[in-house]
Amino acid sequence: MMFTRKIGAATVSNIIEYSAPTHIPDFLFPGLSESQIDANASWLAPDHWNTRVRRFIVTIQIWVVRAGANVVVIDTGVGNGKTRRAARMNGLNTLVPNWLEAAGASADEVTHVVHTHLHTDHVGWDTKLDDGTWVPTFPKAQYLYPKHDYLRMVEAQANGSLNPDPAAAYNDSIKPIFDAGLAALVEDDARDVAGCLDAEPLPGHTAGLLSYRLRSDGEEGIFAGDVMHNPLQIAIPALNTRFCEVPALGEGTHLKFLDRAAERGALIMPCHFGAPYCGRVGRDGDAFVFLPEQR
Repeated sequence: MMFTRKIGAATVSNIIEYSAPTHIPDFLFPGLSESQIDANASWLAPDHWNTRVRRFIVTIQIWVVRAGANVVVIDTGVGNGKTRRAARMNGLNTLVPNWLEAAGASADEVTHVVHTHLHTDHVGWDTKLDDGTWVPTFPKAQYLYPKHDYLRMVEAQANGSLNPDPAAAYNDSIKPIFDAGLAALVEDDARDVAGCLDAEPLPGHTAGLLSYRLRSDGEEGIFAGDVMHNPLQIAIPALNTRFCEVPALGEGTHLKFLDRAAERGALIMPCHFGAPYCGRVGRDGDAFVFLPEQR
């Protein structure tokens, strides 16, 4: 499934690898109360919260930007054929390559692959299996990785402290790119990344998570990665997910992100929101509200 919209002169598409009501509340957000869910269920359902099974809807999606001569893929999802502990991510066989081609981002067309961070569900399509070997999916592209997160991952891999799934992702999705000579590292304050994006650090989910700001013809979008997993975090910025590595930074980062997005009128494009998968941030007194983008 794919949706396409314009941000100024740039064309932006999001490709849905999968989307489903997968996470029970206190697993995704430890400490979240039933009363907090019920107070927000009316606007979260049906796209971000399923009332029948009482689970949050989580999407895995890949963003594509076509700006001038550049074709940029941002975060590459889970990937096909990857061995992962979570059943919903293990051994996938999806039609993502078909949708990438439909978005004008076939394997030979992509010029850059950009990552907000390096969790397993953001690097999977960096590689594909070819005769038993993991090879770059986009052989003509430059792959760009957040420097801080990459160096931490390499250190953990070297000393044996990297957990099994990140270790698997490093070996099957990241290391082959460096071995092929296609990789470069992105500094926190990098500008003109992939010819059209400016990096902005948003630590919390990972220590080195980067968002990417796209500006074109007076319009703006922010590719936000996992700074937020669900629009409920817009209403309750203190919420962190179970997967956040530096939760002490979470609320401050969320508030900074929301304040900037509201001030700029930017379209926010996270990786895990349900339909319509993106939107804007409004203000309601001292609180923030989610304004879903028209489909």
